[in-house]
Amino acid sequence: MATLQQLLKPSWSSSLFASSSPRHSLSSTTPKASLQNSSINRRQFVAETAATVSLSLSPFITPVPPAKSEESLSEWERLYLPIDPGVVLLDIAFVPDDLDRGFLLGTRQTILETKDGGRTWAPRSIPSAEEEDFNYRFNAISFKGKEGWIVGKPAILLYTSDAGESWERIPLSAQLPGDMVYIKATGEKSAEMVTDEGAIYVTSNKGYNWKAAVQETVSATLNRTVSSGISGASYYTGTFNTVNRSPDGRYVAVSSRGNFYLTWEPGQPFWQPHNRAIARRIQNMGWRADGGLWLLVRGGGLFLSKGTGISEEFEEVPVQSRGFGILDVGFRSQEEAWAAGGSGVLLKTTNGGRTWTRDKAADNIAANLYSVKFINDKKGFVLGNDGVLLQYLG
Repeated sequence: MATLQQLLKPSWSSSLFASSSPRHSLSSTTPKASLQNSSINRRQFVAETAATVSLSLSPFITPVPPAKSEESLSEWERLYLPIDPGVVLLDIAFVPDDLDRGFLLGTRQTILETKDGGRTWAPRSIPSAEEEDFNYRFNAISFKGKEGWIVGKPAILLYTSDAGESWERIPLSAQLPGDMVYIKATGEKSAEMVTDEGAIYVTSNKGYNWKAAVQETVSATLNRTVSSGISGASYYTGTFNTVNRSPDGRYVAVSSRGNFYLTWEPGQPFWQPHNRAIARRIQNMGWRADGGLWLLVRGGGLFLSKGTGISEEFEEVPVQSRGFGILDVGFRSQEEAWAAGGSGVLLKTTNGGRTWTRDKAADNIAANLYSVKFINDKKGFVLGNDGVLLQYLG
C-alpha cells in the first residue's frame, strides 16, 4: 500500500493567447496643376496599352490560388498549431460528454485546448504546472465523464472535475518508483496510473491515497525470473519503452532495449515477461480491436499475434514502410486501422491488419508520426514531432 497525503489543492482557470497583425496604409501624391493634362494623356496611353497586353496573354496566365492554412491528404487533414516547431506531441483526449472540448499534450510544457472538436487549438495555461522551474513533458491524459487526469515528467499529477475548466495539482510521494508514463480515468474520483518501472497504482479518492496493484517493480520480477530463460533479462535497465492498455484493463509493455516484452492482467501480482520470437528488436506493441496483439519491430516490420488474447506466436504482415520504422497502430473499427511511423509513413488496413496500403500523400510530411488515436469511429488524430497533427476526415 502506497499512501500519498495531499498537502495543497490549488485551482486555476485558463488563459488563451491571441495576437493581432499591424495595419498598413498607403499614401499618394497629387501632381501639379500645370502638368495635369499631360499626366492624364500619359496615364490613358499606359492604361490602354496594359489592357491590350492583358487580353493577348490571358489564355497563358494561371491565377494563383490563395494560401491555405491546412494541408489535405486522402483521408487526413494537417492542422497547424500555435506551438514551437520542436515540440513532440504525446497524447490527446476529449471530454466524453462534450466531444467539442479536448486537450493535446506534448514536450516543452505543451498543453493545447480545443472547443470546436479539434479544428482549432489554443495554448492553455495552468499556473500550478508552471510555478516551479521545470520544463514539463506531459505524457498522458484521460477523461471519464467530466473528470480528467494528466501526468508528466518530472513527476506531476493534475486533476479536473469540471471538464478541464480548472485543474488541481495533486501532490505525489518522492518515493514513487519511476516516471509516470500513463494514466486512465476509471470512475468517480478513480484512476489507474503506470510508471516506466512497472509500478501500477489505483486511487478511488481523487489521488489522496494510492494502492499498489502489483507487488514489485519489473526489475525485481526479472531478478527472480532471470533463470527461467527470458532472453536479455540480465541486461534489463529497469524501464519500459512503451506501455499500452486494453479496454478491459490488460497491459502490454516493451522493455527499454526492445529485447522482450511483458504483460499484466488485473489480479496478477507480478508482470509476466515474454521472449520475443522475432530477430529484430521490438519498437512498440498494443491491442487489436479483436483482443489480439500487434507488434512493431525496428526497420519497419509489423506482426500480428495468432488468435486473440496474450500470445507469444506472431506472424509478419507485409507493409510498404519504405524502410522507415513504424511507431504506432490505432484501430478505428474491428476491420479498419491506421499505422504511422518515421518520415511521414501512414498505412491503412481494412481487413483487421492482414494487408496494408500506404497513404502516399503523407510521404511529403517531413516528420515522424508517433501516435495514432481514435476517439471514436468518426474522430481520430495522428500525433508527431515538430508539432505535426493530422485529423481524420473519413
